Amino acid sequence: MKKIYIVLTHTGTVLSKIVKYYTKYEYSHISIALDKDLNKMYSFGRLNPYNPFWAGFVHEYIDKGTFKRFKNTTTIIYSLEIADEQYSSIVKLIEKMIEHRKKYKFNILGLFAVSINKKVTAPNSFYCAEFVKYVVENAGIEMTLPEIIKPQDFRNLRNLQIVYTGLLRDYNRGGRECLNQ
Repeated sequence: MKKIYIVLTHTGTVLSKIVKYYTKYEYSHISIALDKDLNKMYSFGRLNPYNPFWAGFVHEYIDKGTFKRFKNTTTIIYSLEIADEQYSSIVKLIEKMIEHRKKYKFNILGLFAVSINKKVTAPNSFYCAEFVKYVVENAGIEMTLPEIIKPQDFRNLRNLQIVYTGLLRDYNRGGRECLNQ
């Protein structure tokens, strides 16, 4: 058995505040991490921390890029134990996306369509929650998630364990509030 990590965040950017307003939920972004230290954390978001209009498939870091720029990013991190084969499937899919990263686009229309309860898709185009759903579904992880997906919908997955809640910047610094190890 292996673990993946579902990382919900709120940076406080204008876009994150808009998402938070429409969803009425504390967190506006979701990422998936393949390791406990979040060194292998992926999502769809800003490619440049200073340009919200240039977005796509991103390797995210706690201490670089967008999360470094927005130091007061809040988070809740969950772990999910999965079969070795499912973990391998996720790794292969993400490696393939890294290799072909330029073909993936940010689904801005899909993101805004969520606010009116509509689904808008395009090939190789995701917003953060669509991406995480795509990854876990393609790995064969059983779950019941809505068609029109929002970050908070992942909190309803069975067998999630809360690992941490607080400021993202403090996660690996010893001062974290670890709920489960």
